[in-house]
Amino acid sequence: MMGQEKHQVPTSSFLRSVKLVAWSFLGIRSRAGYEEDLAKVNPMHVVAVGLIGGLLLVVGLIGLATWVVGK
Repeated sequence: MMGQEKHQVPTSSFLRSVKLVAWSFLGIRSRAGYEEDLAKVNPMHVVAVGLIGGLLLVVGLIGLATWVVGK
């Protein structure tokens, strides 16, 4: 019918989940942006990206410490 607006259903994307987790690791994010992203992500994506990001952070720090101590 004429005059009706189509409402778009928020789509969850893996990239949006990566962005959300990256901002949360840094700890700097506006509340409005956080709430907007949170409404559009799949919670399982956030958990998976958070675990992978945390693992990469730990492995990176261990590698950095090993490299510094080795010199």
